[in-house]
Amino acid sequence: MDTRNMDDTDERLMRRPRYAGVEIRKSAGATYTPAALADFVAQQMLRVATLPRRGSIRVLDPAAGDGALLDALITALPATLRKRLQVRGYDIDQPALAQANERLRRDHPDVDILLEQADFLDVVSRLSNNTTTKRFDLVIANPPYVRTQIMGAQQAQQLARQFGLTGRVDMYYPFLLGISRVLSEDGVAGVITSNRFMSTRSGQVVRRELLSRFRLTQVWDMGDSKPFGAAVLPAVLLARGANPDGTADAAIGFSSLYETREPATTEAADALSALAAGDDEVAGLADGRRFRVRHGVLDHGDTTEGVWRLASVAGEHWLATVAAHTWATFRHIGKIRVGVKSTADKVFIRDDWDGLPDGRPELLRPLITRHAARRFKADMSPAPSRRREILYPHVVVNGRREAADLGLCPNARAYLERHRDTLEARSYLIAAGRRWYELWVPQDPAAWSAPKLVFPDISEKPVFWMDTKGGVVNGECYWLQCQREHEEDLLWLALAVANSGFIEAFYDHRFNNKLYAGRRRFITQYVEQFPLPDPARRESAEAAALARQIHERLPGDDAERLARELDARIWTLFGLAPPAGRS
Repeated sequence: MDTRNMDDTDERLMRRPRYAGVEIRKSAGATYTPAALADFVAQQMLRVATLPRRGSIRVLDPAAGDGALLDALITALPATLRKRLQVRGYDIDQPALAQANERLRRDHPDVDILLEQADFLDVVSRLSNNTTTKRFDLVIANPPYVRTQIMGAQQAQQLARQFGLTGRVDMYYPFLLGISRVLSEDGVAGVITSNRFMSTRSGQVVRRELLSRFRLTQVWDMGDSKPFGAAVLPAVLLARGANPDGTADAAIGFSSLYETREPATTEAADALSALAAGDDEVAGLADGRRFRVRHGVLDHGDTTEGVWRLASVAGEHWLATVAAHTWATFRHIGKIRVGVKSTADKVFIRDDWDGLPDGRPELLRPLITRHAARRFKADMSPAPSRRREILYPHVVVNGRREAADLGLCPNARAYLERHRDTLEARSYLIAAGRRWYELWVPQDPAAWSAPKLVFPDISEKPVFWMDTKGGVVNGECYWLQCQREHEEDLLWLALAVANSGFIEAFYDHRFNNKLYAGRRRFITQYVEQFPLPDPARRESAEAAALARQIHERLPGDDAERLARELDARIWTLFGLAPPAGRS
């Protein structure tokens, strides 16, 4: 579950605390796994399971919630097998367990079911170390998705030590590793989880451990299908038990489901049913939504910690064509940096500096934000009097960044002194040996004056523009400058490539990390891999020149015409034909 936009409801639930791995609702606390998704996971598990022919069949849900997953799995089993079930479940939420007990006793009165109010992460060692305790044949789970900043540093560090995790820890990370300790070698696990671990740096250790501790069978990236009806981008993992030799299986199935605006090529009753569509088909739903369905195999590069992506024969051929026409990547141009972060924006960023009682402060610089985002050239349509500026208290002295001398800036000093209490409350900044009025992440003041490529973190389509006005980039955007002065033309070529329909297709083939409604994440680890054609080619020089012309002529119809022409040229530069409908 993506928790970047968690509200105060989530924080209250963590203080309770609660481990039901589900959508969190403002009104009543939590909703649990929808019946359709629970049935899907149960059916997929039983499709590949080889159950014991005699004796007990042990079933576990480590975060049982209201019992929806266990109910679905028991129901999916043949009646002859239910007599041999030993069902166990854990959750720390007593009201949820009471609801689960009522449901399961009602629906399956003859099944051996024991639900315990306990934290699975506390009992997993006992379960895995007890040599007399049989491991589980079936584990079905929707573990909690709670980020480090919500669960608290102390708990996160404890979990990291217990399960050998590093970096930012999400609660479902140790749950996944804990499941591997209690699943029998021939057992099957079906787990609903966030898809974030597939592509983030913090997910590296989880990706590695999943490939080494399990025999993964299938991964479904459910994308923005909204089974929980909120900002949840789930995935379903289907895995067999302990991997004996510690190596990944030769081929792990991978399917993805993301909303698109393209016309439907087939129909489906709902998002889950859409997964039955063929590879690269667009399934239309009765509610008007359309989903692109892709099927292939899991590719994680040359390392078990590599980003997970879907690979197909057609997709790999497409990427091979691009690679054959790639001279270098954006990484060659220079280092991609995030914008400045003040951790006190209300003090440092305003659009009414001219009206302050102390007079307009010194040290003001134009601020570049996502609100000005437009392809090729920032949209500066707001009146100059309403444009945001940042009080930037950093200068370069003898080639080094230093905090500005406020003794030379009386207006800025008076203003900052009035907000001193707020600024000094940033104790982490003071502890780092910084002055109370500095920005937390200021970047290099000497770099702002040079041309730079700027782009927002999140957008549906690529939106890259060139800043030539010396603006300071805000922390919601990234920026790229040439590390070698004589290569400025490369920056304009990069601008041409980055704003093309080609780069959308490249992103989806290479990374496919989408949020809701087709929004993509343009972060350093992706953009630095964007390809560049050979700048020595005449066609490359023409593309860079067209990008300059578009920048000069915006806004205007002529610029839009040139942008369409440039888009078609970029496809050709990488050995590909522009899709139908592009001129």
